[in-house]
Amino acid sequence: MTEQVILVSIATAFFITVVLSPLFIPFLRRLKFGQSIREEGPKSHQKKSGTPTMGGIMILLSIVVTTWLMTKKYSHITVETYLLLFVTIGYGLLGFLDDFIKVVMKRNLGLTSKQKLVGQLIIAVIFYFVYRQEHFSTVLHIPGTNVSFDLGIGYLLLMLVMLVGGSNAVNLTDGLDGLLSGTAAIAFGAYAVLAWNQQQYDVAIFSVAVVGAVLGFLVFNAHPAKVFMGDTGSLALGGAIATVAMLTKLELLLVIIGGVFVIETLSVIIQVISFKTTGKRVFRMSPLHHHYELIGWSEWRVVVTFWAVGLLFAILGIYIEVWM
Repeated sequence: MTEQVILVSIATAFFITVVLSPLFIPFLRRLKFGQSIREEGPKSHQKKSGTPTMGGIMILLSIVVTTWLMTKKYSHITVETYLLLFVTIGYGLLGFLDDFIKVVMKRNLGLTSKQKLVGQLIIAVIFYFVYRQEHFSTVLHIPGTNVSFDLGIGYLLLMLVMLVGGSNAVNLTDGLDGLLSGTAAIAFGAYAVLAWNQQQYDVAIFSVAVVGAVLGFLVFNAHPAKVFMGDTGSLALGGAIATVAMLTKLELLLVIIGGVFVIETLSVIIQVISFKTTGKRVFRMSPLHHHYELIGWSEWRVVVTFWAVGLLFAILGIYIEVWM
């Protein structure tokens, strides 16, 4: 398998998304599948109200079609491929239900936190049982060292934390035009490099399919966005990157490669703890990207800065795994 496969896979996924979007966006608009903007959010975001959402459907279609076609042509369908598609589609469907409740039933908060958590846990548990049935390793490796240890049944807890935490962290990052599209492309690109380095070509093809799909989506999602991916896209991407991290046995490296997602999540946790214990807020608003908006940064400046930080984290992650 040559590097040409990577380029063809990225190009295919990019092409599918770019072709689908001009057809799908007017369809979403006709169905009045427009985004509702929370009143407590930045005032500048109110003008985005009504922008078509659930664009994650296009991302999912592109990922699934590209992964299936490219894997069958250049490699072969493996259990890893099925697991990746299962989690991505599963979390995507959960996100779709959340979006549907928001935009069609006009319930701005969508699924309750408990309902969403139950759905995430069910998918994660099914994934775990298949993972163990296929005798995948439960060994956890410390990046940049020769230290590793077998978690045994404890790997289930790690898996639950990664899938639920990963999908929620990525979901929190989806708050500005193009922010998640760009940071996801960078993070999946890094894992594609690492999967290729391990000769896990099926995982690498899936990862670059995601890169192509979100870059194609970015054409229409960059500021000012013509469409949002919604929870359909963000939950799917979060579950997918956690799955890629587990299948490459680079679980802990996700904290570094997905550093932007981690920071966004920590900003919310810090804000909540601070307000509940002291009555004071550490940030103007959380997640962190809103804080920078409220101190005067333009939306585009925040997005590009976060992309740059994400790129640095990705390079660091690759360096730790490949060269340390």
